[in-house]
Amino acid sequence: MPDEIVFSRPYRAPGELTNLAAVLDSDHSHGDGAFTASATGRLRDLTGATDALLTTSCTHALEMSMLLLDVRPGDEVVLPSFTFTSAAIAVVARGATPVFVDIEGPSGNLDVGQVAEALTPRTKAVIAMHYGGASVDLDALLATTGEAGVALIEDNAHGLGGRSGAHRLGTAGVLGTQSFHDTKNVHCGEGGALLVNDPALWERAEVIREKGTNRARFLRGQVDKYTWQDEGSSYLPSELNAAVLDAQLAAFDEIQQRRLGVWTAYAEGLAEWAGHVGATLVSDTVGLEHSAHLFYAVMPDHEGQQGLIAHLREAGVRAAFHYVPLDSSPAGRRYGRTAHELDRTARFSAQLVRLPLWAGLADAQIERVIEGVTSYRPVRVA
Repeated sequence: MPDEIVFSRPYRAPGELTNLAAVLDSDHSHGDGAFTASATGRLRDLTGATDALLTTSCTHALEMSMLLLDVRPGDEVVLPSFTFTSAAIAVVARGATPVFVDIEGPSGNLDVGQVAEALTPRTKAVIAMHYGGASVDLDALLATTGEAGVALIEDNAHGLGGRSGAHRLGTAGVLGTQSFHDTKNVHCGEGGALLVNDPALWERAEVIREKGTNRARFLRGQVDKYTWQDEGSSYLPSELNAAVLDAQLAAFDEIQQRRLGVWTAYAEGLAEWAGHVGATLVSDTVGLEHSAHLFYAVMPDHEGQQGLIAHLREAGVRAAFHYVPLDSSPAGRRYGRTAHELDRTARFSAQLVRLPLWAGLADAQIERVIEGVTSYRPVRVA
C-alpha cells in the first residue's frame, strides 16, 4: 500500500529556523519582544483589526473575551452547538450559561433566526464561529445583535484571511479570536490571538493578558512601575512561538495559494460523484471568500459517513468526522441549555466527512484522495 495520506500536516514556512535562532541567541525569549511586535503587525494588516494581542491559544482569547465583556454568573451567551468546546468552557468558566443554537444547514454555520429567538434579558454576548473559514450571515447577525444591544464575538479559528462582503472575518464583532494551533492554515504549534475591534476595550485587554497588571504600559515607559490592576491570567505567548508565527504569517499568501489549489481540485473532481451518491459538498454552499480551511462532504446518512471514512482508510487516506454537538455532550447537558431540538446539528455531525487538506499535499496525493472518494458507493445507492 502507498504511504498513508494523513489528514493534516503543519506547514514549514521559510524563515522559521532563522527566527528561532535569533531568539535563542538573544536574551529575550519571553513574550512581547521583536517577533511578537512583528507578528502582531502582520496580523493587523491581514485582518484589518483595530488592534490585536497574541495569546497562548484561541481558547485563552475566548476566555479573555468573557473577561472583557464582564460576563458573570446569571448571564447567558448564545453559541452554536456545532463548535469546539473552547467557546463553551470560556462561558462556563465565568459561571454563565451557554445557550446552544442550531446550524442553518450544510454550511455548518449557526442559524441567525435561532439566535434571535434565543436572546433574553440575560444574554451578554453571541459567539459565532465561521465554520471551515466560510462566513456566517454577518449582516443578518449584526442586525440581530445590534438591535438587542448584545456583543458579537467572532470565533475565527478557521477563517484567517476570509471575507464576507465588506467584512474581513474577525473584525465585524467587537472582538474576534484566532487560532494558531498546528492544524490551522497558519500556526506556531500552539497559539492564538484576540482581535480588539472596540477601542474602548483595548487598555483593559492589555491588562487582562498581562496577569491583571499594567506591565504593558510600564514597558512603554508610560508608568514607572507596574502593579495589579484587574482580573487576568498569563495569556502572553513566548517569543519562540511568536518567531515561528511571524515566519508563517510572512508566508501567508503562499500557504493560501497551495490550500486553495487543493480545495479547488476536490471541488472539481468530486462534483459528479456527489451528485450520484446524494452527498453535499462544501463547494455547494460556499459563495464567499473563504479561507480553504476545510473541505468536506455531507453524506446522505450516518452509514454513508462511516462507510466513506472506512473505505478511505483502506485506501491509505485518513478522513475524519468532526465535533460531537455540545448540547448532546455530558458537560453540555450539565452546564448549558437549548431552546429547540437541534436536529440539523445532529444530522450534520452524523453525516460529515472531512478530507485531507494541507499546504504540502502533492498532485499525486490529491488524485489519490479523489480516486478514493469517487470509488466509494453507499450500499443503498449501488
